Amino acid sequence: MDKKKILIIDDDLQITKILRDYFNYENFEVFVAHDGQKGLEKINNLEIDIIILDLMLPKKNGLDICRQLKPHNKIPIIILSAKNRENDRIKGLELGADDYVTKPFSPKELVLRVKNVLKRINNDQDQNELSFPDLIINKEQRLVKVKKEEIALAPKEFDLLWQLASSPKTVFSREKLLELVWDFDYFGGIRTVDTHIKSIRNKLGAEVGNYVQTVWGIGYKFGIK
Repeated sequence: MDKKKILIIDDDLQITKILRDYFNYENFEVFVAHDGQKGLEKINNLEIDIIILDLMLPKKNGLDICRQLKPHNKIPIIILSAKNRENDRIKGLELGADDYVTKPFSPKELVLRVKNVLKRINNDQDQNELSFPDLIINKEQRLVKVKKEEIALAPKEFDLLWQLASSPKTVFSREKLLELVWDFDYFGGIRTVDTHIKSIRNKLGAEVGNYVQTVWGIGYKFGIK
């Protein structure tokens, strides 16, 4: 298994040494920067999986780094700071940090928090794409492929297919699908679901369209082969 790459940006040499030892022991590949500018350079030049970021840094502070990174960068960030006021924590989380740990801290707890964030990120990524025989559904790209050929679905058709396919074998009533896909503000008829299901099946083709199954008297489910 490839080592996860962690970048620790902190100007406290003792803290970075302790964290380097802990994360090396946990089989991480550890990189360290002692000021904000060097931290940004490493982020731009290395493939980092997660960042531990102090707020009070020379040259460029941690909040500025968050502001610069988060609009375009998906690397998870855990803030590690002596600033323990509620406003500081809220500000850091609002800027996109995935967790906030205050100093003094437990290195063991920080390792656990890093692992939990990475696990959550990996789970989110796994759920971003659903794959079945002859069918791939990618949520982020809103892409559907049948036997490697891209199929164009209308927005609500895609949402409806994703809802069913992300919970295989779960039976959804028409009312529940209206609530989940069209939300509470939709005032159209309940047969709207039937119309969209028919269109989805036609676009997927006879064989793959059979994934979307009718449960008579109730609604629909996604059946897997």
